[in-house]
Amino acid sequence: MTWTLTDDLGAYLAAAAGFLRSQPVRHTIQLSAVETLRARGASAFGETAPLFGWWRSGTGEITAALLHTPPYPVLLTRLPERSAQPLAEALAGCGRQLPGVTAQQDDAAQFAAAWSRLTGATSQESRRSRLFRLGRLRPPAPGPRGAARVATTANRALLESWLAAFAEEIGESTGPPADVVDERLSYGGLTLWAADGTAVSLAGLHRPAAGTTRVSPVYTPPARRRQGYGGAVTAAVSRAALDAGADHVVLFTDLANPTSNALHQRLGYRPVEDRVMLRFGPG
Repeated sequence: MTWTLTDDLGAYLAAAAGFLRSQPVRHTIQLSAVETLRARGASAFGETAPLFGWWRSGTGEITAALLHTPPYPVLLTRLPERSAQPLAEALAGCGRQLPGVTAQQDDAAQFAAAWSRLTGATSQESRRSRLFRLGRLRPPAPGPRGAARVATTANRALLESWLAAFAEEIGESTGPPADVVDERLSYGGLTLWAADGTAVSLAGLHRPAAGTTRVSPVYTPPARRRQGYGGAVTAAVSRAALDAGADHVVLFTDLANPTSNALHQRLGYRPVEDRVMLRFGPG
C-alpha cells in the first residue's frame, strides 16, 4: 500500500483514470481539471505545475487519488484507512507547499492533523460546500424577464470583472487565471442572462468529462439579486448541458448561503455529499 506522486498527466491518467471515472459525479473536479489541462497545458491553473497522485492498495487496486493545482488547496478523493499519514509524508518529502486541503470532513481532518505533525502548520476551516446532482430540471415558472445567450469575446471585460468578483466572494484571493475567460469562451462555456438589453447574471459550464458537466460559476451582481436571474441562467446552462448529452449535471454550493442551496433544490438539484476546505497557516 503506497502513494505515488507525479507531475506527469499521462502517468496519472494511465494509473487513475479508471478509478476517477468509476464515480464521475464525486470526482467531477478532478475529471474536469484533467480536460482543462489537456486543452491549456500545465500552466492552466497557475505558474506552478500541478501534482497528481494515487493510492494503490495491497491488492494493486487504485482506491484514492489527489490533485494539486496551485494556488488552490490539494483536492482529495475519499481516503482509505491509514493512508492520510503516508500521504502527508510523501507530500512533505517532495517539498510541496500546500495552502490547504479540500475533502470530506473526516478525510480533511485526518490529513490536516498529519500535515500539522510533520510541518507544524495550523489549519482553519475556510468553507463548507455541498455537491448536488441534477434530477429532473424544473426551470423557474414564471421566470424573470429576459433570455439566456452564450457569451462572446465582445463581453470579455464584463466577464473578467464578474469572475474576479465571484472569486473574491468565495474567498479565492488570487482570482482566476488571466486567460480563463478566453478558455471558457473557446467552447461556449459562459452564458449571460440579459434583461432589457443588459447582462444581469452569469453562469458557466466546465468542459464535460466522463459524461458529467459541472455548472460553475453562477454570479449575479449584488444590485441585480433577488430578481430570479440567477435561477434562470442556472436553469438555462443546465438545459444546455443536458441537450449536449450530459449524463450528469452537477454543481457545488456554499453551505453558508442558504438562499443558494434552496434555489438549486427548487431547480431539481439533489444533494450528493458535503466537503470542507481547510486553510493551512504557520504554526
